[in-house]
Amino acid sequence: MTRRTGPETLRRAASPARLLTLAVLPALLPALFLSVLAVPGARAAESAPTVSLSTKEAGKGGEITVSGKGWRGEALMLLLICGQATPERGVIGGTNSCANGAGRAVTTDKKGAFSKKLPVAEPPEPCPCVVHVATVTGEQASADAAFTVAGHPTAELPRRTGGGKLAVLAATRLEGDSSLLTWFGAPPARRLVFTVGNLGPAPVEDPVFEIGTAHGVYAPQWEERQWRGTVAPGARARIALPVELSAGAHGDYQISLRYGKKVLAEQPWGIGRPWGVTLFWVLLCLVVPAAVFRIGMAVVDRIRPRTVGAHRTAGARPGPAVSKGLPRRTTPVARTARSAAAADATTAVLPWFTPDSAPSENRPRPTTKGQA
Repeated sequence: MTRRTGPETLRRAASPARLLTLAVLPALLPALFLSVLAVPGARAAESAPTVSLSTKEAGKGGEITVSGKGWRGEALMLLLICGQATPERGVIGGTNSCANGAGRAVTTDKKGAFSKKLPVAEPPEPCPCVVHVATVTGEQASADAAFTVAGHPTAELPRRTGGGKLAVLAATRLEGDSSLLTWFGAPPARRLVFTVGNLGPAPVEDPVFEIGTAHGVYAPQWEERQWRGTVAPGARARIALPVELSAGAHGDYQISLRYGKKVLAEQPWGIGRPWGVTLFWVLLCLVVPAAVFRIGMAVVDRIRPRTVGAHRTAGARPGPAVSKGLPRRTTPVARTARSAAAADATTAVLPWFTPDSAPSENRPRPTTKGQA
């Protein structure tokens, strides 16, 4: 009797190996899964930007060295000392809590590393403090390193408000009017007014908004504006934030409101041209040449040569200004009266002749017909 080999026999022979594989595979899956996840995690940890300090504490007027690795190559970085911040919670009050005047900029090398000396300055907010490093251009990235400013006040951090969520409940509007100075190029200013509501379970204290101004096709320029107050869960608040443009701004602008990483609202703003500046330049172009012409004519009149006849004529002609300044000659009243009386007496003694009785000695006698 011969033994047949076929597919059924092969399946029966392989069944123990299959059972063994199925028994071992569940035990190997967790280890395999962890090894797969560990590689991207390690790569992410290696690529995460880091910041290190030469010293953890220094006083005002000192200097520390800030070093970093893992940043984007040839990126522009900004170094600041900020108060009311920790590496875990970040800078709570935004850049308003930092010593912006003592900040420094640095560019990373091709490998994403940098080293820069930073002067120690007291931030406007109390410590705990950090050295805040953030990118200025390109993809946003930031990191913080704990630092203590010796002699600077210390206060507790505000309570976490991560459970709060703000949303705009009504349309935004710009309030305010332009003054006369705006017509002459002064910076236009308004107040962005809006109503927000807290949709989260926790209160929101002193939220920091960002106001963006965009003109034409350019990207908006963002500035931080902090509102002092608390929005309770389920409550609403009316907020007014100042908005100011640069001097001489005109045209169509777009005002944006952002909280966190979300744009809450946008508001257009049309600004007329400052015609006062144009009028000023037009008047300046007219007045200055006229003044120069008058001055030139006066100089030419003074230095030009004069002829002899002109001098004689000018000397012989009495000037009205000389006689105008002299006192007027007056005749006494008594003398005038005597002159009038003498004139009357002379007139009275003279004979009065009519046309018929006047002497005719000097008249030619009329001739009659026949007289020679």
